[in-house]
Amino acid sequence: MTPLYVAADIHGHRSEFWEALREAGLVDTAGQWSGGGARLWLLGDYVDRGPDGIGVINDVQRLAVSAHAAGGHVGALLGNHEVQLLAAHRFGTMPVAGWDEPGGFRGGWARFGGRERDLHQLTPPHVEWMTRLPAVTVVDGFLLVHSDTARYLELGSSVATVNAAVSTALDSSDPATWLSLCGRMSDRGAFRDAVPANPDDRVSMMLRILGGNVLVHGHSTLTKHFGVAPQDVTAALRYADDRVIAIDGGVYEGGRILLTRLR
Repeated sequence: MTPLYVAADIHGHRSEFWEALREAGLVDTAGQWSGGGARLWLLGDYVDRGPDGIGVINDVQRLAVSAHAAGGHVGALLGNHEVQLLAAHRFGTMPVAGWDEPGGFRGGWARFGGRERDLHQLTPPHVEWMTRLPAVTVVDGFLLVHSDTARYLELGSSVATVNAAVSTALDSSDPATWLSLCGRMSDRGAFRDAVPANPDDRVSMMLRILGGNVLVHGHSTLTKHFGVAPQDVTAALRYADDRVIAIDGGVYEGGRILLTRLR
């Protein structure tokens, strides 16, 4: 079986991303794919909080082309920060009914780490790329998602229906639809009480309905949400009776990007 790697929550930290890729042997010193047939999945949040989110998207797009040419694969999932950036771009500062947020979507995006540089550098091809990203996928028995939430199940009962619902929402011109999607994608912490494992807990539900044997997520940093000191972030964290792997190393909080080999 060819190697499978995952990483998440790059948040504009391009140099740290390339360093992690080189350490894993997936790129050479010239930035070209050197991982052969290996597969790399990135679990969202390419933008915001860091110096160059749009540069990260450009890097991911180029890396996908380089990997494909060498027989490998680079896949990317949608994160909540991509949804928030797209909402800020689409709706600006217009008030959103039912949401008491000064500055509307743009105000909320800025409050949650939005960077003006990312918004200013956004082009139609970037928008198209982000709006076509899947929200969930299953690879080699691993259910890959961005957020540690079971609210994906509110969107559908299979990988295909969840992704179709997200795509429909991103194509919508209704602010309420976008607000609902932002809320679902930003939810967190759903799996930490799933010990001991039981058939009705949220981890079991996610795996049973969407597929896979182990759930892998980013979104909730090891540094803030799991209490790992930044200097101690060295590896992904397995929890919920070994059924869940958290891989957001909190690079913007002084941690690091955890490029993790699953197989």
